[in-house]
Amino acid sequence: MLELRPICEHCERALPPESTEARICSFECTFCRACVENLLANVCPNCGGGFVPRPIRPRTNWNDDNFLGKYPPRTERRHRPVDWKHHGRLAERLRSVAPELR
Repeated sequence: MLELRPICEHCERALPPESTEARICSFECTFCRACVENLLANVCPNCGGGFVPRPIRPRTNWNDDNFLGKYPPRTERRHRPVDWKHHGRLAERLRSVAPELR
């Protein structure tokens, strides 16, 4: 079950469950679209993977209790600003490798 983390790990922008701006890697590191596109070059600073839009969990119980009411988003904030020196080296190494090939 996705945690639906509440903020961008770098800039702390609010990313509520319905946000279309949330991006996640396969480990659920969560960043906003602006950070992913403008700062991170689609390279996760934690694992080196790429990002995809985070799915939106339904607010309404349309089917078998699979909705926010039963599976609420995480409330704990995880603020881990990017170490630019480290990320610069990582992003440079991975810049020419497509996310699906990393």
